Amino acid sequence: MKAVVLTAYGDVDKLELREVPDPKMGPGEIKVRMAGASINPVDWKQRSGAIAKYMPLDLPAVLGRDASGEVVEVGAGVTAFKVGARVLGRVMGGYAELVVAPVDCWAEVPAKMDLADAGALPLVLLTGAQLIEEAANVAKGQLVLVTGALGSVGRVAVYVAKARGAKVYAGVRRKQKAEAAKLGADVVVALDDADELGPLPQFDAIADTVGGETIQKLLAKVKSGGTIGSVVGEPAGAKERGLTVRGMLTHSDPKRLGELAQAVADGKLVVPIARRFPLAQAGEAQKVAEAGAGGKVVLIG
Repeated sequence: MKAVVLTAYGDVDKLELREVPDPKMGPGEIKVRMAGASINPVDWKQRSGAIAKYMPLDLPAVLGRDASGEVVEVGAGVTAFKVGARVLGRVMGGYAELVVAPVDCWAEVPAKMDLADAGALPLVLLTGAQLIEEAANVAKGQLVLVTGALGSVGRVAVYVAKARGAKVYAGVRRKQKAEAAKLGADVVVALDDADELGPLPQFDAIADTVGGETIQKLLAKVKSGGTIGSVVGEPAGAKERGLTVRGMLTHSDPKRLGELAQAVADGKLVVPIARRFPLAQAGEAQKVAEAGAGGKVVLIG
C-alpha cells in the first residue's frame, strides 16, 4: 500500500509518499481502506519533534490520528462490523491507504455523511466531549467558559457543554465574534479585549484549548474550588489559587463517537472543513493546517 512516511523529525520535506507493507491485523481489530484522514496539531508537533520527549516515534513512522473508510477485513472475534461497513475512528497511522485499529476505536458513519469528510471528525469530537465531560466535569446549571471556541475542539466543547445544561461563554478573538455568534453559546466574549475581560463573572469551570497568556489572564475569573480542564497542559499558578486542574489525553469511546457524528450529520454540531488534499500532498496539507486554515484539513484516500 501507499502511505505518507515521516523519515526524520523536521519540516514537511521529511514526509514522503512511499510503498510500504500492508498493516498486519490481529484478533479484535479491523482493516479499513482509508477514504479520509485529517490533519491535527499533534501531527505537526510529532513531525517537528516538538513533543518527542513525551510521544517518541519509532522512525520511519506513519502519522495520522483519525480516519474514515470502508471495512475490508475483520479480525477474529469481531462482530460489531462486517466487510463493507462505513466507519470512522480514532487511530494511529491514518496517512495510509489501509488502516488497522482495534474495533473499539471505530464507530459507524451516519448514512447521510460523506465518507471522506467523516475522517475529519474522530479526534476533535472525542477531545471536545471529553474536555467537558471528564476534564472540566461540567454539570447542569454551571457557568462555563470555553477558550478557543471557534476551533474544532472548542466548537465541540461548546455543543457538549450546552447539551449538559450549562450556561456557556464562548471565548474567541474580537475579529471572530460575529462568526462565534453562530455557535449557540449563551454569551460570546473577546478574550483579547481587556474591556470585555474585566466584567466577566466568576466561572465554575474553564474548558481551555488555548493555554498561554490567555488562560493566565482568566485564572482570577474561576471560583475558588473551580475547575480548569485543559488539552494544552496545566496553567502555571492555577493550583496555587485553589483550583482543580485536569489535563487530558483523548481516549477511544465508540458509543460517544457515534452519537457526536450523528449530531454532525443532523446539522446540530458544525465542524467546518476548510481544505481537502490528496494523500500524496500531506506535506502541503500540514503546512496549510499549521498556518491556521479556519477549519479541518482532510487528506483524501
